[in-house]
Amino acid sequence: MYPELQLFIDGTWRKGASDMPVVNPATEDELGRLPIATTEDLDDALAAAERGFRLWSRTSPRERADTILRAAALMRERIEEIATSITLEHGKPLPQARLEVIRGAEFFEWDAGEAMRTYGRVIPAARGHKFSVHHHPVGVVAAFSPWNFPMSQPARKIAGALASGCSVILKAAEETPAGAIHIAKAFEDAGLPAGVLNLVFGIPAEISGHLIPADPVRLVAFTGSTTVGRHLTTLAAQHDTRVLMELGGHAPVIVCEDTDVQAAGVSSAIRKMRNAGQVCTSPTRFFAHDSIFGDYAAAFVARAKETVVGNGMEPGVEMGPTANDRRVPALTALVEDAVAQGATLATGGARHGDCGYFFQPTVLLNVPETARIMQEEPFGPVAVINPVSSLDEAIAQANSVPYGLAGYAFTNRADYIDQLIDEVEVGNLSINTLEASMPETPFGGVKSSGYGREGGTEGLENYMTIQNVWHSAKIV
Repeated sequence: MYPELQLFIDGTWRKGASDMPVVNPATEDELGRLPIATTEDLDDALAAAERGFRLWSRTSPRERADTILRAAALMRERIEEIATSITLEHGKPLPQARLEVIRGAEFFEWDAGEAMRTYGRVIPAARGHKFSVHHHPVGVVAAFSPWNFPMSQPARKIAGALASGCSVILKAAEETPAGAIHIAKAFEDAGLPAGVLNLVFGIPAEISGHLIPADPVRLVAFTGSTTVGRHLTTLAAQHDTRVLMELGGHAPVIVCEDTDVQAAGVSSAIRKMRNAGQVCTSPTRFFAHDSIFGDYAAAFVARAKETVVGNGMEPGVEMGPTANDRRVPALTALVEDAVAQGATLATGGARHGDCGYFFQPTVLLNVPETARIMQEEPFGPVAVINPVSSLDEAIAQANSVPYGLAGYAFTNRADYIDQLIDEVEVGNLSINTLEASMPETPFGGVKSSGYGREGGTEGLENYMTIQNVWHSAKIV
């Protein structure tokens, strides 16, 4: 059920002049050969996107919404095929892959509705004059999606762009290309005009270096690391191109003394290991009040030890492998550094098994602030649990990193909730849940976690320009 890997340019599928392997991270077997886009392929995609934009931007919002909804319905119908592809190339358990397909379809469905609600406004003026505000699609979008969610991450960017009337050139992740390919197939079958959606793969720096300076590109939409995001932002700024950046996180979890400690510990451990911890909003730094630290840590560690690790195609598996062979040594180094500086390794800390890129569910306790993991996002199944003496201390620790994408808290006290909302420096704050966002809510970060929002009524704003019109009834 793994698809043939091809580029999608100007409504047709094509192979590249060269290719690279796509590997199953659970078995280390090759799944297929991914074509690498040439300069000519990228130029064809730019020309196609220009033509596609001229057509799509003049298509009524209702027609755009209908096409997007047809494609979303096809994705739901093909859920087993798409989910299987995702599990094979990414490793996540099949039930989680199914949920990702549903979530991706929901992004399209929400933004299809928003396409018909990009209202302008009329501003009161003197007799004989009319002031009005209009929203127009920004133009060709160069979008870059990461490997950790092969279907829902591309969906988020494609949905906003197409709903706004923009055309897209998407460079999806080379490690996990199938999700984006299935999206392109769904839109092809839904009748999307040629050139409106184009899909390329290749050497990331070469593709970004070619697309971002190109005249047709009016917006760069990127999800990935802060380091790469800063580089792309600098490149875009040199050409006065707008950017939408969803960058790295290092999410704190504040566990207050009034919470249900057992339930919070179990919920935290389950969510930490979801997607093998490879989520930009993954809870990572847990700060528990002194009075409940021991009980919370015990509940967390016990549930982490119960995590069923294995091939995502096998029933009952809760956590699959990390994405590639680079992740295991990187996580090992972070754990070793923390332990060397005095942290307690409560469970895990090493590679799991001898085949595939698996890492054990890992919990570190009492980690000193000087440890690398306190500042560096592990992007893996590694959790840090530290005691704090007060909510003030917990918030100070939560805000001590340059990132501010997601943050979480467990508490039922109204005064605590009020303080958390006012003082925790994140774009997405969740209380008594470890879910960061939904399609109908705006998602994005503050500080070094990026700028701009995807989702919610705010989600299409990045893909639109604002035009003010002053109409005078007579020449003045």
